[in-house]
Amino acid sequence: MGTLKKPVETQKQTEKAAEYFGGVLSELKKVHWPSRKQLVTYTGVVFFAVTIVSIMMWIVDSGLSVALTKLLP
Repeated sequence: MGTLKKPVETQKQTEKAAEYFGGVLSELKKVHWPSRKQLVTYTGVVFFAVTIVSIMMWIVDSGLSVALTKLLP
């Protein structure tokens, strides 16, 4: 009764996964994370842009709705 060994294929998959996650951690160390002030500024810019685009879409949608109700009986 010998010791149980993992199949070679399972070992390769485990090694590949370990190599992948090691690479991920290596790349995450290179990332330049924004400061808190930058993060707040960028978030504000995104909210502002989303609000403007939403208003523009609402105006176009309302205009098309009015136009279609007048065109169709």
